[in-house]
Amino acid sequence: MSKSPATHARPISPHLQIYRLIPTMLMSILHRITGAALYFGTVLLVVWIGAVAAGPEAFDTVNGLFGSLLGRLVLFGYTWALLHHMLGGIRHLIWDTGHGLGKETATRMAWATLAGSTSLTLLVWIAGYAFGGGA
Repeated sequence: MSKSPATHARPISPHLQIYRLIPTMLMSILHRITGAALYFGTVLLVVWIGAVAAGPEAFDTVNGLFGSLLGRLVLFGYTWALLHHMLGGIRHLIWDTGHGLGKETATRMAWATLAGSTSLTLLVWIAGYAFGGGA
């Protein structure tokens, strides 16, 4: 076989070690992670609904698990994942209209997604404890 006529070395493929983590990249990664976490959270929702159908004893057992410190931590994470994924979807919907595609705007929207999901999660949980009677 003959040799390639290329006179210079080919570029190496990009990999994670040469990329600098930027806010839009971080939000993309978090959007994928929260999407996967929502599958797990949906299983918890199905377990809870199944416990309702199974009767008071099963419902009390599941509520006891969800009401524990670990259970509330998982539910808090599920709430954040749900809200973060929703806001990320809204961000993508805005991009689909052709708006917010500039570098500075996209970066501001990425930080707004993170701040908004955190703020809304805290607001939902504060309202839940204030009006729902959570202990």
